[in-house]
Amino acid sequence: MKIKKASKARLSVRLDCNVYFYRFESKLSIHTAHPPNFFFHRCRRDRNGYGFFSFMKTLCFTTLPGDGIGPEVMNIALEVLKALGDKRNFQIKSSSHDVGGIGIDNHGSALPKSTLSACRDSDAILFGSVGGPKWENLPPKEQPERAALLPIRKAFELFANLRPGNLYPELADLSPLRADTVANGIDVLCVRELTGGIYFGQPKSTKVMENGEEEALDTMVYKTSEIERITEIAVKAASLRDRKICSVDKANVLETSVLWRKVVTECVTKLDPTIELSHLYVDNAAMQLVRDPNQFDVIVTENMFGDILSDELAVICGSLGMLASASLGTGRNNLSLPFGLYEPAGGTAPDIAGKNLANPCAQVLSAALMLRYSFGMEEEAASIENAVKETIRSGLRTGDIAQGGNSVSTEQMGNAIIERLS
Repeated sequence: MKIKKASKARLSVRLDCNVYFYRFESKLSIHTAHPPNFFFHRCRRDRNGYGFFSFMKTLCFTTLPGDGIGPEVMNIALEVLKALGDKRNFQIKSSSHDVGGIGIDNHGSALPKSTLSACRDSDAILFGSVGGPKWENLPPKEQPERAALLPIRKAFELFANLRPGNLYPELADLSPLRADTVANGIDVLCVRELTGGIYFGQPKSTKVMENGEEEALDTMVYKTSEIERITEIAVKAASLRDRKICSVDKANVLETSVLWRKVVTECVTKLDPTIELSHLYVDNAAMQLVRDPNQFDVIVTENMFGDILSDELAVICGSLGMLASASLGTGRNNLSLPFGLYEPAGGTAPDIAGKNLANPCAQVLSAALMLRYSFGMEEEAASIENAVKETIRSGLRTGDIAQGGNSVSTEQMGNAIIERLS
């Protein structure tokens, strides 16, 4: 804020949180220089001669609702963010763009250039879901899932996928595991390397051999630096939890896993030797997750193993409609915080799309992760998470978690969450 004197005057100014108070003692002309991502909210003078400027934080992000139930649950997430902003003095500035099947229909591409450009101009991406039967007959490389998500991960170097596996005790009956195993709920974090391994390794090819057989080739590749950076994320996460990491590999068979185990061990020892580190082969890890998921705190693993284990964890937790995820990149946004993509764990559910039946909780919880990681707003993120938890505790259920009992609509669940924001 720049203040220019118009005559002899004294001005008292103090900063209280994000509100600038000032005292009028003679004629002043006031010019404001707004800091990035903030805007002028209100200016008035009270009866004692005091006025105030309030600068409200503006969250700039891109929404990619996608296909199926994506647009419905995205609308709920935005309503929750707007309502929380009214309570916590921030506003959202978001733009919506096509991705996935709707991108193919409207632009001829699952990831249109205009969508990618909008993402580059924002501080985070709030993603819905992509795909559906309509596009299943396209060539594999052109199908929404492969042609949208993988290029976004590559474009923004989104190398770390954080998938919380949370089961509220109130929903313990949804888990396929024994009641005594999950009576107190589940709280496991899966940290998956997202841009290396067999999904991105080159060469990739399918060819017809001389004898007429088809031969397909995928390549699994990992470098030391790729393993080190994902391990660093896991260590940071574990330091805020129960300080235990289980690294999952297949070091008895794969050369990449031999390197993985070696680098993870060295990296944890260097970064925080007080972290309890263990190693499991991926087949054993899959079995142990079913036997006793709460023996784990943080699981860190490579791309394909993480894809499989995080989905297994989701099933163990009872419903994909309750699980969020964050994919963090190497880059920083305009706030010098991690640029990330935030999305629900579930799919497009085309059978219930447009019927106001979808569970919006995973999308709402993804928005909470966005506040935490890309905007540094821990209290606001916790407010959303607590509101979802209290809504579930109150007994409200969408169809996917109602187990044949009474259920509420997408909009009703969203309104209930909003009512419980603090």
